[in-house]
Amino acid sequence: MKIRRFTACTATLLLFATGCFSDGHVAKNSAASGTDGGTIGTDGGGGPKVPDVTKEATFKAGGSIGQVWVTDANEGDALLLVDKNGTEIDHGTADRLGSFIWRDVTPGDGYTVRHSDGTDVFGTPEFKVLSQTDVPDSSLYDQPLVQGTNYVKMRDGIELAVTVRLPPGKTLADGPFPTVIEDSGYQIAAPGDLLSAAIAAVGSGQGVDTLTDPLLPSTSTAVSSLILPLLGYASIAMQMRGSGCSGGDFQLFDVPTTYDGYDVVEIVAKQSWVKGHKVGLAGISFSGISQFFVAGTKPPHLAAIAPMSVTDDIYIATGFPGGIFNNGFAASWLEERQQNAHPAPEDGAQPYAIELVKQGDQHCIDNQKLRLQTQDINQILADNPFRVPKLVDQRCASTWADKIDVPVFLVGQFHDEQTGGHFPEMISKLDKNPDVWVSMQNGVHADSLGPATISRWAEFLDLFVADRIPSFPATVTALSGELYKAIAAGSSAMAVPPTRFDSFTDPALARTEFRKDPRVRLLFDSGGGGDKGLGALQPLWELGFDAWPVKEAVATSYYLGDAGALTTTAPSGASEVKYTGDPSKRPAQTLTGTGTGDPWAALPAYDWQPVAAGAGVGFSTPPLAEDVLIVGPSSLDLQLKSSKTDTDLQVTLTDVRPDGQEMYVQNGWIRASHRTVDATQATATDPVQLHLLADKKDMPAGAFETVRVQIYPVAYAFRAGSKIRVTVQAPGGDRPRWTFDTIEDGTIENTIQLGTSKLVLPVVPGGKAGGKLPPCPSNRGQPCRAFTPASNGG
Repeated sequence: MKIRRFTACTATLLLFATGCFSDGHVAKNSAASGTDGGTIGTDGGGGPKVPDVTKEATFKAGGSIGQVWVTDANEGDALLLVDKNGTEIDHGTADRLGSFIWRDVTPGDGYTVRHSDGTDVFGTPEFKVLSQTDVPDSSLYDQPLVQGTNYVKMRDGIELAVTVRLPPGKTLADGPFPTVIEDSGYQIAAPGDLLSAAIAAVGSGQGVDTLTDPLLPSTSTAVSSLILPLLGYASIAMQMRGSGCSGGDFQLFDVPTTYDGYDVVEIVAKQSWVKGHKVGLAGISFSGISQFFVAGTKPPHLAAIAPMSVTDDIYIATGFPGGIFNNGFAASWLEERQQNAHPAPEDGAQPYAIELVKQGDQHCIDNQKLRLQTQDINQILADNPFRVPKLVDQRCASTWADKIDVPVFLVGQFHDEQTGGHFPEMISKLDKNPDVWVSMQNGVHADSLGPATISRWAEFLDLFVADRIPSFPATVTALSGELYKAIAAGSSAMAVPPTRFDSFTDPALARTEFRKDPRVRLLFDSGGGGDKGLGALQPLWELGFDAWPVKEAVATSYYLGDAGALTTTAPSGASEVKYTGDPSKRPAQTLTGTGTGDPWAALPAYDWQPVAAGAGVGFSTPPLAEDVLIVGPSSLDLQLKSSKTDTDLQVTLTDVRPDGQEMYVQNGWIRASHRTVDATQATATDPVQLHLLADKKDMPAGAFETVRVQIYPVAYAFRAGSKIRVTVQAPGGDRPRWTFDTIEDGTIENTIQLGTSKLVLPVVPGGKAGGKLPPCPSNRGQPCRAFTPASNGG
């Protein structure tokens, strides 16, 4: 949608006839559309002039980065955005809370907002619309913080809720403390004591998930509310704008939200009780992803970041895998964020905000005023099924990653049921940064907190944030087993390994030793049957590499052949195989319900159905003569013909084991019309697609086309005696929480040309499994089923 421009006549009508326009959200909606024509701002005075101000406005207005906000107007007030020349820029109508936001406004000085009651013209004082390069006056950061809940002003005047938590029994007078911030849109700044409540719950035999006090922070933010205080840190729970008791509107990782992180880092670092006046960032999931954005702004007093369970790209990685909308987890998560952005005390708002508003917390009450300006994120996605760089790029962690110059410790799982396994694609963006350590493993979303990784994570924080010799308090070791059962749906866990630096006395020497760790640490067969049992948080072996993508991996081709064969040499001739995609022939997800339907459980009750007859094809190698170790993304390069102009493909890589069981390894997806690859990034094992509307290509009638499908990155060892298998079918049925808004409906027939189509794997020559074949089921995040050949024999 283009921005609607007005003549001088309509500007006059707008000022002198209150409420003439009923929608009034032109700039807001045009920004949501993602069109490149959406920037509004002064162009040298070429627009209509606005009558002069006769009275100062009672409503308030201010400039954010590329935005203008208005509060305290009357519902229905017609508002004009005016530049320093007195020129009308755009209009809007105050919502029922008296607020409005213009987006995509050109940075600059001298803006005002005006309104007329038919007699007088009310105007605000002039204000500046900020740019990303504007650095606030240092006085902004002279805001003292106290133990408990605080409210702090950002560079644009928006107020955020920030809660300071200290180690048990400590006060600020006991400082200075090593300090870490967790930045989240979940219920994080709630004032309750989750640590004490969790210890009491565990002591009484209950799970942390049974806690119901609305003033407790969400267990999703346990890093700041539970883990960091136990480790002796002051933790700062930063409530993202537009959520909880923070002001502003919620927009997923927009630029003002990103620079809030910069401001909070600098405010916290100035506190007298912060050790070294340097702070770290830590957190899992939402608060893991946010760290990439904040660190990319380069706050001067940021020491290091330690993100867990992240996604790299909101479009391709999680929102639109292969260009197909994830209407399962992605849609439901966005809807939940939309609900949480409701103004408290309305239904859907975060429980602690509802409670504090009812208690009369005036800051929390005032900070709800802009909530109705939150945009409908799912509608924005529905309106933009192709990648719109203007809309997406600034909201992707990978966009900010190459700007990060502080030490990074990243943990993630290849089979994360929420954020997905695409995140390793941004590791190379960190290549210029010498202090980066990445740990990856099979497993699910919560497994980043597992003992094998949390120990290294804690060492990293101690060395690069706290500037001290790492140590684990006895309380951490004593509580870890029970806490893991609570966090990971009853799963057992190995003991937290002891610190490796007990013999050191100088943190600088300890950091030198830590830097000897491999840049990339790969943990294998987590849950595969160690002494803590099947499905436990316990990897069985590991490998280290000095880069990602790993330099040792070699693109190795396996060709699709007759009778479902998968061979290292291309078969002669060019035969074909057909299938009709029909997602209704399998369950949409592999898990439903609760309890054993929880993907974090030790052995979830997966319902992972085989390829339905006629609805897909499979291809398998002969039994392997030796182990095959793959590390990285893979590519299924198909010569494909379709009966319609578009089709959706799901590719699944599996291990057909000597015991007759089949173990899930990884997935990939593509909508065929999105098949254009980025020639500057694609490799033999990694077909990176553009997903731009301008590159949309229908499938030609009656002809084969090359369609490359990226299989998400993974590290896995196929043992000697196993068969490598790849299947192709309609999307759905292989993931616990993802579903797909697929165009497949049982009427599209696809034909694959054999001999020329191939699977390309990133094989590490001479790579060996570090342990025996784990039982099936056992590996976390990798369901098993009895092997059933597809209709074509593979």
